[in-house]
Amino acid sequence: APESLMQALEDLDYLAALDNDGNLSEFGIIMSEFPLDPQLSKSILASCEFGCVHEMLTIAAMLTAPNCFLHTPPGTEEIALTRWRKFSHPAGDHFTLINVFNAFKDVSANQYYSNEKWCRDYFLSCNALRMAEIIRVELVEIMKRLELPISEPDFGTKENTLSIKKSLLSGYFMHIARDVDGSGNYLMLTHRQVAQLHPLSSYCNTRRVPEWVLFHEFSVSEGNSIRVVSEISPELFVELVPQYYFSNLPPSESKDILQELIRRSAPVSATKDEEK
Repeated sequence: APESLMQALEDLDYLAALDNDGNLSEFGIIMSEFPLDPQLSKSILASCEFGCVHEMLTIAAMLTAPNCFLHTPPGTEEIALTRWRKFSHPAGDHFTLINVFNAFKDVSANQYYSNEKWCRDYFLSCNALRMAEIIRVELVEIMKRLELPISEPDFGTKENTLSIKKSLLSGYFMHIARDVDGSGNYLMLTHRQVAQLHPLSSYCNTRRVPEWVLFHEFSVSEGNSIRVVSEISPELFVELVPQYYFSNLPPSESKDILQELIRRSAPVSATKDEEK
């Protein structure tokens, strides 16, 4: 449809993938080397700047492969949730996916324990995780061909967690939602639609409802849910959001809160500029 084509072009523009004539920018050409959604490609390139490429490639592979969490047979839901809780990361679902992938890699390296059995025990799809492994290898090859840096693994440190969130925000600043009433009703900043967390979110498993989140995708077919969600701070969002995109957001209470954060931080940065 013409509307969705226009939306796609607008998104590419916000991601700095187009030049003033509407052609792919140099940055856009590099993004197009990755067989991924533009947002994910942008996040990987941002991770070169923030020094968390190793982790971002794992996230990209896990998001591109099929969902690794299996539909559980009736009567086993509670067991599955308990098993999955082992992988839950307090920073969000993107980080939980890294935990799952790393655990699968550890088991695959153990010659005494079959990874098929391990996947069955943890209600995970072995095929999906093998696919993620293959995708990640392909992404590493693309990075090497483009002569882009690949950081050493640093997962688990506070600095690394912040760097991953910055990288994700660089690509997914259009996928932000806020819990407007404290009960899990998330209003998306861009489309003003209300959504709930997907039942497979680790936040549902740990019974914690963050106020501001970045989400991978919005699914109407699954009861207006946002899938693969990680908590972000509004301060980090205003630090990384392109001003051009922010000014075009529809009016909302959330936008007012963010606008106030920008206003409060502006004099500080202006003072810093004067001191230079």
